[in-house]
Amino acid sequence: MTIDDDAIQRLVAASQAGDPEAFGSLFDVYYGPVYRYVAARVGRPSDAEDLAQLCFVKALEALPRYEARGVPFGGWLFKLARNVVIDHIRTRRETTTLDVVVERPTSAEGPDELALRRQEMESVAHALRRLTPDQREAIELRFFAGLSAKEAAEAMGRQEGTVRGLQFRAIAALRRDLGIADPAEALGQVSGTAR
Repeated sequence: MTIDDDAIQRLVAASQAGDPEAFGSLFDVYYGPVYRYVAARVGRPSDAEDLAQLCFVKALEALPRYEARGVPFGGWLFKLARNVVIDHIRTRRETTTLDVVVERPTSAEGPDELALRRQEMESVAHALRRLTPDQREAIELRFFAGLSAKEAAEAMGRQEGTVRGLQFRAIAALRRDLGIADPAEALGQVSGTAR
């Protein structure tokens, strides 16, 4: 579900006024990207589901205090998601992994296609693990979660130009490691999105 920034702001305002349907619409727009972001960071689907839901509970609790002030709602929401993931990792002392994304099953493919697809996805996951943590997070937010550079910058607590630089360097590193002309295409295959 794609929706423009003005419509998001109207839904936020309605949610702040107590309209549960408006918050439900925000949930519908952002749940998939939030889940993909969390899943790429925590490793277990059950944890990812719980943490994505916790993010929305925290958003609902904090929504009365949210003020746009030039910060897109999506960036604010992903900052909450990032903090939820950090808290989870600190308490469970787990490392983050992209294996959940890599092991997503595909349908309607034969054994040969599945084996080739699996090998490609493992190559992408390996290349992603070789990025710096900041580069990997920029890629996860931009491609797996589908955020704009401005939203990713807000989520990471960085400047938009810094996030664009991290993304640029990450894509260059992926291009070298994977030996392909367009690593964004490979990321789109793994994340299920295309940008």
